[in-house]
Parts: sequence; structure tokens; C-alpha cells
Amino acid sequence: MRRASALVLLAFLGACSTSDTLSLGPVGNPGSMASVSVKNPRFSDSDPHQWESGAPWTYAIHGTDVSKYQTSIDWQQAKGSGISFAFIKATEGGDRVDDYFAEHWRETKSAGVPRGAYHFYYFCRPAAEQARWFIQNVPNERSSLPPILDMEWNPQSPSCKLRPPAATVRSEMKIFLEMVEQHYGKKPIIYTSIDFFDDNNLSTFRGYPYWLRSVAGHPTSRYGSHPFTFWQYTGTGVVPGIRGDADINVFNGSESHWKKWLAANTR
Repeated sequence: MRRASALVLLAFLGACSTSDTLSLGPVGNPGSMASVSVKNPRFSDSDPHQWESGAPWTYAIHGTDVSKYQTSIDWQQAKGSGISFAFIKATEGGDRVDDYFAEHWRETKSAGVPRGAYHFYYFCRPAAEQARWFIQNVPNERSSLPPILDMEWNPQSPSCKLRPPAATVRSEMKIFLEMVEQHYGKKPIIYTSIDFFDDNNLSTFRGYPYWLRSVAGHPTSRYGSHPFTFWQYTGTGVVPGIRGDADINVFNGSESHWKKWLAANTR
């Protein structure tokens, strides 16, 4: 019976807009899923883009991503304003843990905000070493969202300005992703930016859900037909409960699709 239910779910999701990017795992308990406080929220923005088409508020489910720069957050207030998920910076390289990771991880769970942890990749350490560091510092919780690998150039880095060849980048990504997936039992998500995506031919790097940054146009205008599960549409959003500028993201699907994705990716 469980196998039959899973096949029905797969068939349904195959017809939706996120079909190529949904990371399907064992179906969770729908009763354990966080509720959506506000559908299609329209947050203020301190530097808004004038959306001509594909406006982010046409998407039902919005979330945020945070690190130490947001300091402490009132997650209950953020959730009440329309934040339905959070991606939290956990680690960077092979020796750094975000100062606010433990607090954000604890407080999002307390507020009932589904959350996942992300690793900021450092190009001067081997991928395997970075994967082990992430695994060492991020709890393996059944209820958390899949882990995320943040791949972007970091020209402001004081210690590492290395830009490996595209083939090396993709090879190292694969090592990190496979190690993390084996540990957490969930297909990781890849976050990236337009320049990094183009420089490293990530249009050929398939098999993973993508979280794409595009703050001056819909992802289809920047990444072509490449599938995506999440879209980061601003870095200057205004979210109640978060101090200063906030990153805001959408899930590429309806509320119904979100609940099915959440059930499939939390156990």
C-alpha cells in the first residue's frame, strides 16, 4: 500500500511545474507539516525591481535565507507575515560555523518554520573535507529540509580568490553532494547565481533540485529552461521580524505542490 501511494504521488508531481527538480524521498506524515500562514504574500522592498512578468507574488509559497548578518530573528512574526520556510547558513569551508546557526536552527523549529541548512563552498579546500565539516556540524534531523550547497564566486574573500576550471568545479560539487546525500538520506539542493551557473556550465549538471538567484528578472529570462525548485528574487526585502534587508525566495509550485514536496522531503 505504501509503495502504491508513493507511485501515485510521483505520477502527480510529474505533471507539475517543478517536476524536474522535486527531490522525492519517503512520504512523510501530512499532519506534521507546518501550515502556511499567508499565501501569495507581497513583501515590501527597500530597492524593488519593477517586475514586468513572472512577478514573485504570483507564487503561493515564500521563504527566506539567513545567516549571522540578520542576527536574532522573531520567527513567529516572520512566519505570520508569510515566511513558510527558511534556509539557514551553517558552515563555510572546512573550519567555519555561522555564529547564529544554532540559534536560527533552534528558533525556526520552535516557531514551526520548515528549515534546511546550507554550506557556503570555499574553493581552497577539498570538497570531501568540506562535506565532512558540514556533516559534523549540522544535525541529521528527520524533520529538516534537504541540505543545500551554496555555489557562487566570492571575489571579496580575503583568503581565497581561486577560480578552478569548470570541470573541476563540477567534479568537486559531485563529491560534496554525494557524501552529504549519503549521510542525510536526502537529495541536496544546489544554490547558485547567474554568473556562476554560466561560467561552470551548470546547465549540464542535472539530477539535483536547484535554487536560483535572479533579482532582476524571472529565472526563465536568466537561466533559460533550466528547471528550478526555489527562486531567490530579492536581497533587499522587508520582512517583519527580520532586521534590515532580507533575502526572499519562492517555491516553484502551488500550495498543494508545496505540501507534497514537504511531505516527500521530510521524514
